[in-house]
This record gives sequence, C-alpha cells and structure tokens, in this order.
Amino acid sequence: MAPLLEVYRSQPGGLLPLLHAVQQALGYIPPEAIPDIARAMNLSRAEVHGVISFYHDFRAEPAGRHTLQICRAEACQAMGSRDLENHARRSLAIDFGETTADGAVTLEPVYCLGNCACSPSVRIDDCVYARVDPARLDALLAELGTSRMRIYVPRDTTAVALGADAVAAAVQAEAQRRGLELELVRNGSRGMFAVEPLVEVEVQGLRTAYGPVSAGDVSGLLDALESGADQHALFLGPVADIPWLATQQRLTFARAGEGDPLCLDTYRTLGGFAGLETALQMAPVAVVAAVTDSGLRGRGGAAFPAGIKWQTVLDTPASQKYIVCNADEGDSGTFADRLLLEADPYQLLEGMAIAGVAVGATLGYIYLRSEYPLALSVLQDAISRATAAGYLGDDMRGSGRDFHVEVRLGAGAYICGEETALLESLEGRRGVVRAKPPLPAIEGLFGLPTVVNNVLTLAAVTTVLAQGAPYYRDFGSGRSRGTLTLQLAGNVRRGGLVEIPFGATLREVVDEYAGGTFSGRPMRAIQVGGPLGAYLPEEQWDIPLDYEAFAAAGAMLGHGGVVVFDDTVDMSAQARFAMAFCVEESCGKCTPCRIGAIRGVEVIDKIIAREAPQENTALLQDLCDTMEQGSLCAMGGLTPNPVRSALEYFPEDFA
Repeated sequence: MAPLLEVYRSQPGGLLPLLHAVQQALGYIPPEAIPDIARAMNLSRAEVHGVISFYHDFRAEPAGRHTLQICRAEACQAMGSRDLENHARRSLAIDFGETTADGAVTLEPVYCLGNCACSPSVRIDDCVYARVDPARLDALLAELGTSRMRIYVPRDTTAVALGADAVAAAVQAEAQRRGLELELVRNGSRGMFAVEPLVEVEVQGLRTAYGPVSAGDVSGLLDALESGADQHALFLGPVADIPWLATQQRLTFARAGEGDPLCLDTYRTLGGFAGLETALQMAPVAVVAAVTDSGLRGRGGAAFPAGIKWQTVLDTPASQKYIVCNADEGDSGTFADRLLLEADPYQLLEGMAIAGVAVGATLGYIYLRSEYPLALSVLQDAISRATAAGYLGDDMRGSGRDFHVEVRLGAGAYICGEETALLESLEGRRGVVRAKPPLPAIEGLFGLPTVVNNVLTLAAVTTVLAQGAPYYRDFGSGRSRGTLTLQLAGNVRRGGLVEIPFGATLREVVDEYAGGTFSGRPMRAIQVGGPLGAYLPEEQWDIPLDYEAFAAAGAMLGHGGVVVFDDTVDMSAQARFAMAFCVEESCGKCTPCRIGAIRGVEVIDKIIAREAPQENTALLQDLCDTMEQGSLCAMGGLTPNPVRSALEYFPEDFA
C-alpha cells in the first residue's frame, strides 16, 4: 500500500481516490490501514473512518469473488425488484451485506443503476443487466459459475518446445466437442520446466495444476474435472501449494505465469506500473537515491551497483541520454531474461521508463539476442500496447515526461553481451570491445551518457520504486541485497527458474530444487555463472550464494546459470571447450584473448595426449595468467576460470 500513499498524499482532495485505489488493490479497506492513510493525508483517524463509513461503496471486510447488486429504486420496484430480492436471498441463502459460504458472491443493494427504462436491473461485478426476473437471475448466476472455469496453457518458448501449442489446440477442440464453455488463457510460464506443459485449471478462484500434460492427456483431464480431479495421474495440487513455488521468495518473477503477459489489465491488477506512477511524482535525484539505497546491483557478471551507474549518467550533462537494456542473454544455463520477457514484458518496460525518468533519458533500446523470436514478438506487441495506454511515449501519464522504447535484434555474437561491444553493435558496427575509460555512463551510445543494465536489473527497479528501498534491501545478505535468480540446467531432474534471497548455499538449492541428476548418477561438478564460470567440486557446494563469497572462492555468480554434470563428465574436455569457445566468440581486438585462446586449445590437446604433461600444464597456467591480466574485457579475462578450476579440482582427468 505504501506506493499508493506516496501517489496520493500530495494531491488536493486525494483521500477519495486513495480509498478507491486501496479497495481496488485489496478488495476492501482494512481497518488496520486507517492509521497509515490518516498519516499520509495529514488527517485524523476519525476523519478517515468518517469518510469510509459515509459511502456505500467502501467496505471494511473482504467481499466475495463476485458482487451482485440489485437495484432497489422506485422504477425497479415498479417492475418487481422486491420479488427479485427475495428470490436472490433464498437462492443464495444470504441476506444483503453477506457473502455465500463458498466466498463466491456478495449480495448488495444499490439505489439506482441509471437503467430505469429497462427495469428491474442488476449489476454483477462491472456488468449491468436489464429486465431481470428470477429465472434470468438464476441463468446469470449459472453463467457466472461457468465463466469461472479458466484453463491456462503457457506460450513460453520452453513450454511450446515441449508441446504446449498442441495442448492448447486440444483443449479448444475438446471443449467445442463437449459443448463446454471455458476460457483458454495463454499465460507465461512459472519456470517449472520439468512439468511443462503445465496446465492450470481455475474454478471459483482456485487454480489447480496438472503436468506435464500432452495433447493426448486433455480428454482424460477434462473428464477428471467433472469427477475426481485430484485423482488424475498428473494432478499437482493447488498452484500456491506446490513446494517448488511455495518455498521461493519471488519479487521479480511474482507475476510470471499468472495470466496473459500482454494483458495490461492483468499487469495493473497485479501491481504493475505502481513503481512508474511513484517515480513520476518524484524528482530524478530521489529516484536514483531510492535505487542506490536499495542495494540493487547489476544482475550480470560484474554486479556493479545500479545506483552509482545511474547517478553518473544523471550528473553528466548532455542534450540526449539513453537507456540500453542488455537482453543478449548468451550464457549457457541462463534463460531468466527470456522467461521474464515472455511472461512479464511490461515489467521490463516499466523499469526502463523509471530509469529514463531518473537520469533524464527519453529513448531506450532493448538489445535482444536473435535466438529469442517469441520474446521479440511479445516485446513488440507490449511496447505498442504500453505506448497506446500512455505508459510509454510522449507525456507519460500526463507527467510531461517522454520515454520511447525500441527493440534492436542482435545477429549471433556472444561478445555482444559485453556492454561496450553491445553499444558498437547498436551503432551498426562489428561488436568489438571498447577500451575503458571513457565509461558508457559518460560516453556510451553514439558518444552520449548511457545507462546499460540487463533485463533482471531493470525489472527489479520496479519493486524498489513500488515497495520502497528498505523493503527490497531487507532481502539478501551482506552487500548482496534483494533476491537472486538461479536457473537450474544441465543434468538435473527438475530444471527451471528459482528466485530466493541471497545467502543460501549452492548445495541447498541444488538438493531442494534440482532433485538430483536426470541420469540418476552422482553429481560431480557444477558450473555457475555461464561458460566463463568456474567448475565447482562437491567441497565447494557449501559456499553461500552471494557475490563476495563466490569471488573469494575464485568463482562468480554471473547471471545465475547453474549447470550440473554427473560423474561421467570429462573435465579435461570441459577445459578445452572453454578455450575453444573463446576462440569462437572473441571479438579479436586484443592479443591475449585472440591468440591466447588458440594456444590454450593447442596446449590442452597436448596435455590430453600426454605430451610432456607437467611442462604443458605449467605453460597452460602461465597462459591463463596472461589472458586474465592482459585481456581488454571479461571474455579473455575470465576464460581462465573454468580452465583453472578443472585443473585444480579434477587433476585426475588431465593425468
């Protein structure tokens, strides 16, 4: 509720719109919220309570999932509304002001719906119905029950790759064959990829999950919904109770899977744009201060404090500034950016708009990797809808501030995940790394001040502005604040996305969420942080998941990719792959990376072939030192990480 208080506290006569906003968000106005509302509006509690109790629309207790209002005005009485009232009381077994035992319907009187020429009239939620008699009311309530049946089938890339489109088509075909009225929603994925396609059935507000569902399972599943749904072999239980989700602390991914990713109403209902509305009421320096105070750090490899970067751009005078979103998610084992773009695209757009407000930028670019065609389609549609609704474009929400967003597609180059190579690519050139200084925050895109953050960083900003810096900062440990998004991949039984506060150990996460290896064999090595991350043996799995602890162990969290290998892995082959990957993806600008990686492959091949293994192992260590200390960027500078860790922790594979 805090963001709402900030929005309305300075508005003249803002109490009434604030009360409406609170009730819309919560469904009612909790009595315990009155002191906070009174303080925010500089009123006494009695004054606030007096206003709430004066108006019929405001409630102090939760209502049902649906509200039935029967008009009691004279015109409706003349057409039999009293009989309709009595029928409603009997059929629902409640009186006015009460809610049915199942929490479905609250019955309320209303004293004119303005539909007097077509009496009697009733209002169900936001729809008004005319000439309603008892039979028509029964039919409306029956339709209401039918309309509560919704079936959710994800349209996320992974779900579609596993057959979700075929499942959705089967649901529609079976519903038509049976004459069954239902609403099919193509939602985003919740990231439980081990059970995709995950089908969710919503009846009377309760969402129940089944998975993994194939097209051939649909007929039996619909049969089960009419009898014992909990007896179906694919039954996973109420979505909120599934352990995978219930044990997480989702801030950035709280909306993932909840509804149609492109529905603006869904996004707003779930708290979307509250952060932007708050930011538009603040001075730019205050927005930057909130991001700084939150402790938010870049959710990429460097983990640089976001607020410091924003402050630099704010302080640098220029006629034009830019926000660049790095969505070139190329690390092995990472898919969080893609999942967010496909499941909750407005969150990224909102975060970019907040960044624009904070630093004075009016144009933003999303640099998206070409391997994400579905994300591209969703983003383009979301930008168009957000602009039409006034959340992007000129004069956002009547604030006098402009911010436009464009998507630019990459063309297949891992190095463009490095921020300066990305800027070169955005400018239409080869993605060659720039020397620093100058920093992009001072001379970035087209030589002008530029904020470059990745998807998860910009998305997290919405939580900071909506809930406040202290709220976000309360999650995590040490200098690693907020939540950490991990992606479990490789040889695991349960792959997917996990969002938890910093501080848990790698072992805890893998044991609780991954569920062991897919092969059933023992785990031997875990690589964290993408292809430039270290390979960690079992004795390193108890390191706390935070930036400093991993750095102290010679590892990195990076973008949170966690790739598991079982005991059949050949670590000398993995070390060789690291060097070969650098050969393939180096931009070629600096010699230690361009030539060092080629020599690295050659030396590892000699070690594997048992050619002077001791001498060549020493040579490989020297080569790693040269690449680490002499490379221009992280591509060459971090490639030694997986090589050294393989040599140190798994020497028997090189013997």
